[in-house]
Amino acid sequence: MRINKYLAQATGMSRRAADQAIGQGSVLINGHQPTPGQDVTPSDEVTCNGKRLRVQAIRTIMLNKPAGYVVSRDGQGSHTVYDLLPAELHSLKPVGRLDKYSSGLLLLTNDGSLANQLTHPRYAKAKVYEVSLSQPLQPLHRQMIQDRGIRLDDGPSQFGLERMEDGNDTKWRIRMHEGRNRQIRRTFLALGYGISSLHRTHFGSYSLGQLKPGSWAKAATSIAISSPLV
Repeated sequence: MRINKYLAQATGMSRRAADQAIGQGSVLINGHQPTPGQDVTPSDEVTCNGKRLRVQAIRTIMLNKPAGYVVSRDGQGSHTVYDLLPAELHSLKPVGRLDKYSSGLLLLTNDGSLANQLTHPRYAKAKVYEVSLSQPLQPLHRQMIQDRGIRLDDGPSQFGLERMEDGNDTKWRIRMHEGRNRQIRRTFLALGYGISSLHRTHFGSYSLGQLKPGSWAKAATSIAISSPLV
């Protein structure tokens, strides 16, 4: 196995971060700095910043994050998503973010390559959200969002909108390929709308399905419910 892949699997960092660590001299194989692209054998001892590494089994899970939980290890007084997971899953890292007041599908993994494929802009992975607005969305505002986008401080925000219920203009399904910080909330706020709930149901090929709030499941299998929120 190439050293950068070994490092990524052992630590959960991306391949690019692994290459940087190797280039900085932080990684040793049997006490020596590796050459670029060097292979690691099962008998080799690999260390990073003096800590011995072992390749971990690749794990990716889906979590149905409830509102009120922070996607962080340090909640600064708030509950974090790690409070919902058993200790053996605490080494997994979130793929993207959901803000504290949003709910729904959150992926966590130790596969740096997968995380990069899901979040890098060039792969343009679709994400689907369900949103409830404080008031009915006006047809002109819907057209503005879909056709031209709404100008925000970090650039235009554009996404697709579909009614969740016929005749109900407060509940919408959103499909987008970006993932900027609080983008959906900021877009509607710029037009004078509040959001009472924001829930992610899909991320790339992953779907929340029937996973209950506060529960997690292995991402590559049919949904097997674990650790329900009580």
